[in-house]
Amino acid sequence: MAVRAKNAGFARACALIEEALAGTTRQAILSTLTTSRELGATLLRLRESMQSHVWKAGARRIDLAKAVTTLDARTRGEGLHAMHDWDGIADHVNPDMIAVDVLNYILEIRGAEPTDATVVAILLDYYFLYLLALLSLRLWDEGDADDNLDRVGVLLAALQGPHGSGQPFARSAETLILIATSHYEIAEHGYGLLLQRTRTLNPPHRVKVAIGHAPCLGSHLRFGFEATYGRDTVNMRNDNVADYPWLSFSLATLIREYRRLRDEGTEGPERDLIVEALLNGLTPDARAFVGGAPSFLSTSEAELSVFRDDFKRYSNDLLDEFVRFRPTAQAYSPLSFFFNFSHNVVKGTVVDALLSSRPWPLTIDDLVTAMHRDAATAQEKETLARTLMAYARANPHKIRGRLMPVIVYDPQAGRQAFAVTMRKLRE
Repeated sequence: MAVRAKNAGFARACALIEEALAGTTRQAILSTLTTSRELGATLLRLRESMQSHVWKAGARRIDLAKAVTTLDARTRGEGLHAMHDWDGIADHVNPDMIAVDVLNYILEIRGAEPTDATVVAILLDYYFLYLLALLSLRLWDEGDADDNLDRVGVLLAALQGPHGSGQPFARSAETLILIATSHYEIAEHGYGLLLQRTRTLNPPHRVKVAIGHAPCLGSHLRFGFEATYGRDTVNMRNDNVADYPWLSFSLATLIREYRRLRDEGTEGPERDLIVEALLNGLTPDARAFVGGAPSFLSTSEAELSVFRDDFKRYSNDLLDEFVRFRPTAQAYSPLSFFFNFSHNVVKGTVVDALLSSRPWPLTIDDLVTAMHRDAATAQEKETLARTLMAYARANPHKIRGRLMPVIVYDPQAGRQAFAVTMRKLRE
């Protein structure tokens, strides 16, 4: 029996992907794929299905091609490539989706080994992650965007649930928006269009978007300040005119939430998460938000006013609360974590899991907070951050004529970033 798209709308795409993720369907897909003793042959069959978006689950055939290609074409038409990375050397968008790029890398390294079900399962889930990331950019196509985001959240829970590979990717559907857009785009108008749409989401959804975007943009811009722009703030601002409005939106959203929690007398982890995200978002360029804003932020003036007014009102208390998140050499801190693009953090985590045949129990959201489930989680975060840095050092990028790692974990640099930020906020 074949399951295929009669139309290519958001709801239909969700229904098809939901069927693929439901129950034991992925186990059936994996059983169909893993009939060869050699991992390479299995990966070639997996790649064929990824590229065609057609899957066999026993006697069933799940055809996602029309739904995926139509929604992807719509998204590309708006200037965003949710599933494909930019090749900076060849100066074009990669022809294969990111999941296929990773598969090709593992094929080259481990192709001659015996078939490994864990590797195939993680790659299959990584493929579906990017389909959900694509859906996160199409929330406004039909129906209610908030309801649609909740539906994508249900699909994400199914992807990362007991029938999957055991490799989580994101804490919430809102983080998928970040993963889908956190790479270079030659035309940047799509970021502005997406931000306009994101502002229409309800307050709880906007807060979740901001909790993910503020620290990830903080880490991204801190990396750029040190590596790409040679500590030149003006150059950083001029080269990130798409990022600053998103950061402005995130900071304004977070400080509104901070005000709400204060008014309600809420303390503890819920408020700490907001405070920590605010601090992280301010670290690359605090003066842009508490002082003189770049001219290109004129379209964000309403959000800047909200942020400045509330920051002025609560600055003494916020500065006291920020102190709790000062990086130390003894504990993991996201302020010590620097990277070029968020999706590369996810990709690096997946690649290490594939090389070791062992999923990491961490998402990118876990790496941008110092709040932990337990002491073991805290240690795992630092281990993963340092593992990603080791890969980045072994495969450096040429930046300003020098070879540099694009993922760094450096507690000393984190303490310096914290000290500079606090000084600017107190001025």
